[in-house]
Amino acid sequence: MSRHTVAVMGLGVRGRIHIHGLLENPDYYEIVGLCDIDQAAMDQVASEYHLEQVPRFLDAEEMLKTVRPEVFVFVTYPDMRLNLIKLGIKYGVKAVSLEKPMAESLQEAREMARLCHENGVKAVVCHQQKYLSQFQRMKEKIDAGVIGEIRKIHAETQAWFSQLGTHYVDYTLWINGGHRAKWVAGHIHGPATLEDSHPAPDYLFGTMELENGVRAYIECGYLSEAHNPPEFSSSDNRLTVYGTDGYMYAETDGFWGACTRETGGRLVTGKDPGWRNHQQVPIQTPYYTQFARWIEDDSAVHSCNIDTACHGFEILEGMCLSALNNVRVDLPITDLGYTPVLERMRRELPPCGTVLRKLYDGKTPRKERD
Repeated sequence: MSRHTVAVMGLGVRGRIHIHGLLENPDYYEIVGLCDIDQAAMDQVASEYHLEQVPRFLDAEEMLKTVRPEVFVFVTYPDMRLNLIKLGIKYGVKAVSLEKPMAESLQEAREMARLCHENGVKAVVCHQQKYLSQFQRMKEKIDAGVIGEIRKIHAETQAWFSQLGTHYVDYTLWINGGHRAKWVAGHIHGPATLEDSHPAPDYLFGTMELENGVRAYIECGYLSEAHNPPEFSSSDNRLTVYGTDGYMYAETDGFWGACTRETGGRLVTGKDPGWRNHQQVPIQTPYYTQFARWIEDDSAVHSCNIDTACHGFEILEGMCLSALNNVRVDLPITDLGYTPVLERMRRELPPCGTVLRKLYDGKTPRKERD
């Protein structure tokens, strides 16, 4: 397999984790450029990861024009991502890796996917927590039939949908074999987190029917059920898959449970290392290993590919559109001539009488999250 040159833009918390994943794949990647608007932070990253000889830039276009990488990794806020896709294409990259949510509107997400297809660029969106051991094990067990035939999936996260919700829609599609959604219906309320750097309503509840007849339900935001101790409150989440012969669940903080044929109908629970242990649990490493394989082999499509991410975004946007218009929304959404949902939510969602801000200490956070 070839070794691919990589340029990385955005060197905050998440950017460092991407760098770690790339460096854990030394046979597949060589970092040839670093970019950030904070020179001191960039110098610190270069020193910390022994990249002192790698050229550093304050401007992304200058970096791409100078080093001409094959792979462009950018860790930015969602309102920048479409323009960065265009910039990468301008300078001939053949693969991009970006953070979630991939965009701020379905119109933007579709345009990003279109540009990548038309220019032969392979793109992945970082829904990487599926590589945690508890999720991988649950996927293997369900594929082996330990809960029988899947009937229902329930995704819950106390973080709002542009934080963990996009992850959990992706995991819902992945655990169910990639079947797409046929229709969605949703409820949304609360405008506070619309002002976050990753904007979304304070709470979303949605339902969908997938192509194989499975029903899936997703809750994102402060009204979602808390399952674990208070120290996990900011990311308390769970994916539960119900089958004809039992059920299993997994959480990104490491908790899991199984009531299956193998457990004799008894609920067995446990805890693996969670996503917070970034360095000890190198989930970014297999994410980039699989990406290198896809770059080399068109048939080895990455599970976080941009088409799946775009459909996941369409599901969430469709749920918001359903709530705003009081209708069921059939997929795919073919007419994108409507006012972007984010713009409408900012204009139309009324303040809640009492908005529970327990997760955020009464403030809307603007720091980088995953």
